[in-house]
Amino acid sequence: MISRNLFEIEPVLNKNGMVGTKLYSAPEGEIVHIAFEPGAHLPAHKTPVNVAFFVVEGVATIQIGEETAEFPVNTTIESPKEIPHAITNNGSGLLRILVIKMPKP
Repeated sequence: MISRNLFEIEPVLNKNGMVGTKLYSAPEGEIVHIAFEPGAHLPAHKTPVNVAFFVVEGVATIQIGEETAEFPVNTTIESPKEIPHAITNNGSGLLRILVIKMPKP
């Protein structure tokens, strides 16, 4: 059995109000936890694999292609590969999401 505690893993991203931590990384997939301070923004970018976002805390403003919408806690959002996507925390509290990529890019 393998277990990991979010707060005991070295972040892979720590800038512009965002802290990203890889919770799982294997050839079949990757899971990254990202915490966004209010106003933090992950700019639009493409991935070579499909991505799913799961909102753990806060409200996420997510842009996928030309569409932008807000998503509350406990929502899963699918983003197809090669389509630009961006995430913003427009709220006044912390936004936490899980980013799930399959397979690992």
